[in-house]
Amino acid sequence: MSYHHASLIPAVLVALGVTVFAPAAEPASSLRLTLRSRPNPLTSSAGPAAERTAEWDAKKTAIIVCDMWDHHWCKSAEARVGELAGPTEALLKAARDKGVFVIHAPSTCTDFYKDTPQRKRATDAPFAATPQPLASTERWGTCWNWPDAKREGPLPIDDSDMGCDCKVKCTIREAWTRQTAALTIAPQDAITDHGQETWNLLAERKIDNVILCGVHLNMCVLGRPFAIRAMVKQGKTVALIRDLTDTMYNPERPPGGTHFDGTDRVVEHVERYWCPTFLSSDITGRPAFRFKDDPRK
Repeated sequence: MSYHHASLIPAVLVALGVTVFAPAAEPASSLRLTLRSRPNPLTSSAGPAAERTAEWDAKKTAIIVCDMWDHHWCKSAEARVGELAGPTEALLKAARDKGVFVIHAPSTCTDFYKDTPQRKRATDAPFAATPQPLASTERWGTCWNWPDAKREGPLPIDDSDMGCDCKVKCTIREAWTRQTAALTIAPQDAITDHGQETWNLLAERKIDNVILCGVHLNMCVLGRPFAIRAMVKQGKTVALIRDLTDTMYNPERPPGGTHFDGTDRVVEHVERYWCPTFLSSDITGRPAFRFKDDPRK
């Protein structure tokens, strides 16, 4: 059939009383998030947590998975990463299905992936200047965004012992070699632990919104060059998935309570001083994650 004759088919069908529908444009996918934040006591009076609903364009959103390593020097911390892996995998799948860009950030281990297309996607992304200078001082092998006394109060937990909560304290060592294999690195994902590479990836895709999950909140999820402090300082709209994170906190240190109380305190710190938080169920539609050893009701 010639193009001329084929073009007459819709008119003929209409004449015969057949309704003809034009192909619908693919709808823009959005994330409907319930964001929780708290008043910053440095700039306002104290008050309770407040929640608001936000609609984020999935195509302009990235999720960065922080330091979900294969092993950890603290046995308890490693076990909790194992628990987090399944719910995080479900979250990443649901997010990808909506069009969210996923960046895996296993700090100091990216050489493990040096020959993969996901790693090359980060190294090959065109340079984009950051609005603010990137951090230049180092800690644990990467540039570090230290606490900012002008913006945040002191952390609400004492992690000066590095936070191992095992009954017999573990020896600090470099135990990790890669990201846990329980998390899928999909073909369209990227891998980097580098601040400039992260910025390049976001700029290339015109991504405005950055979501953080992973470990550990009082250390890497706040301080790494791709993490909360860095992304907020660079002007991104940032949020933390509060049920898919953990802390390095030994409850034998102040202020006591349980390990999970300590994590909640750091979540509240983030909500006051840096960015709102939400639950993974906002994306997955599943119940929020809870550690099996958390004794609280």
